Amino acid sequence: MARTNGCHTTSPTTKPQEFIMEKVLIVIGDATELLDTMYPYYRLQEAGFEPVVIAPEKRLYQLVLHEIKPGWTITKEWEGYTLDCDVPFSEVKEDDYAGIFFSGGRAPEYIRYDEDLVRITQHFFDTNKPIASVCHGVEIPAYADRVRGRRMATVAKCQFDLEVCGGIFVDEPCVIDGNLVSGRTYRDNGFYIAPWIQQLETARDSKS
Repeated sequence: MARTNGCHTTSPTTKPQEFIMEKVLIVIGDATELLDTMYPYYRLQEAGFEPVVIAPEKRLYQLVLHEIKPGWTITKEWEGYTLDCDVPFSEVKEDDYAGIFFSGGRAPEYIRYDEDLVRITQHFFDTNKPIASVCHGVEIPAYADRVRGRRMATVAKCQFDLEVCGGIFVDEPCVIDGNLVSGRTYRDNGFYIAPWIQQLETARDSKS
């Protein structure tokens, strides 16, 4: 019996093979948007990658759901599931990871100032590894001074954050600018996540 990506299979004609999954970072904090986060989390597992959740400190974090209700002009927030941090920002060794995902919600507004997260973010841009961002996630690479001249999708209310830091706002469900793939909100999950994972797969296959 062999174990592959969490699934046990039995084959009488083949021997079990060692399978080491590459790791991909998912950046969160309290009030990270739930669908922004959990959809790519499980899609990474499905594609044979190990999602590693990083946050300011190693503890349980509260995810939230964001939606603009009919008649409202701002987003309403509900508590959602909780998610454990696997590794705190201060202990992340960037070279150990194949890619990174910047989730949305309110968390990026405060975690972007973390010096270790700035270091981590700059590494993935500077080494051209696959990067994905959605919604308010753009605030992290923007603060890290890595969006200059880059085309990105983000939620409309973050257009200023992107452009004031030198980025180019594109109002599309999936924007690919080299190693950087982005979407506007969780409603774009079905458009921008697959191209990002394809980049991770291509990078992985090139090593074999």
